[in-house]
Amino acid sequence: MIFRNAEIADITEIQIVRHTVKENILSDPALVTDADCQEFITERGKGWVCEIEGKVVGFAIVDLKENNIWALFLRPEYENRGIGKQLHQLMLDWYFKQTNKTVWLGTSPGTRAEKFYRLQGWKTAGTVHKGEVKFEMSYEDWMNSRFTREIVIARHEAILMRSLCNHNLVVRLLRRTSSQ
Repeated sequence: MIFRNAEIADITEIQIVRHTVKENILSDPALVTDADCQEFITERGKGWVCEIEGKVVGFAIVDLKENNIWALFLRPEYENRGIGKQLHQLMLDWYFKQTNKTVWLGTSPGTRAEKFYRLQGWKTAGTVHKGEVKFEMSYEDWMNSRFTREIVIARHEAILMRSLCNHNLVVRLLRRTSSQ
């Protein structure tokens, strides 16, 4: 699994991923052109892809001009593997290094995407477009959630280290008792 910056050469595969989704389906696939993708990843903001065995399985794109998450999509068969969370984190880390302006996004109500964004700490801010749920993430909320994640990771690492130390101690004691 490789996460990297999106490139113009990825646009064909980005479009394939976008058209394989089961929720937040485009009413007209022609609405999002290759030229749009190129503009968003080269001029308006930045994009990232996740590759598995040389195939793009997910992507995320943020728009600095409109302070908007333009896209975060995965092939359905690659969901629930942490790919969306990693793309989300890469995207927001980069975004908030560029600006401290609140970023927003819209997604269809009652979808897994809505649940995902709520779990990532996004706050509801009304509706947009044709009744989509509008979410916002402030710089402060993102920094607080990053700090919380780092604490959780540090705790897990400490628990793992204690378990490893305890395991090594048990192994040494067993070796001593078996050699006696």
